[in-house]
Amino acid sequence: MDEKVSANRINFPVVNSSRWNLILKKEKLEKLSRKGGETKEMEMQNLGKVLMVVAPQNFRDEEYQKPRQILEQAGFEIEVASKGVSEAVGMFGAKARVDKDITQVNVDDYLGVVFVGGTGAAVYFEDQNALNLAKNAFEKGKVVGAICIAPSILANAGILEGKKATVFFSEKESLTTKGVQYTGELVTVDGNIVTANGPGAVEKFGKKIVENLER
Repeated sequence: MDEKVSANRINFPVVNSSRWNLILKKEKLEKLSRKGGETKEMEMQNLGKVLMVVAPQNFRDEEYQKPRQILEQAGFEIEVASKGVSEAVGMFGAKARVDKDITQVNVDDYLGVVFVGGTGAAVYFEDQNALNLAKNAFEKGKVVGAICIAPSILANAGILEGKKATVFFSEKESLTTKGVQYTGELVTVDGNIVTANGPGAVEKFGKKIVENLER
């Protein structure tokens, strides 16, 4: 009996290319850290890019600042997108330099997309560019995050239907009317989607995004 196995009968798992690159980069960093004396080279490494989407005005300062800090400390490069401005301004005066207008974003450039909350985030509720960005990121297997009122962007994009999610209490109905299982938790993770309900969840939100990116 011929025991040879035909190559076309072997089912190899499909690996998301961006996730595979992340794995390879992490292995390189681990090797460098074991060698020692190469701190400068390690500092120049990054695990990939994450896009943070902020409102042009009145994004929630800490919902941008803390997750960004956590992501950067974990080794991810951050780019910021907004709408029609080169610098976005937070509710309490924080400023964020904008790298790309939301109309110019190529989702393939990123491992994940994070929508920052604050009262200004409502500008994206019906913005087709924002909705398409959320939908495309989700369909391509990227990590998608949203905090405060921003989960309503994901709901309006149609990617939360049948999923568990949380949101700032004022937007609860916006989720439930679109078939979302509202949890009321600080942070809820369902697959590649991470939602959080407001400023009190910023640290946990950032850490959960990192965990999801590193899976």
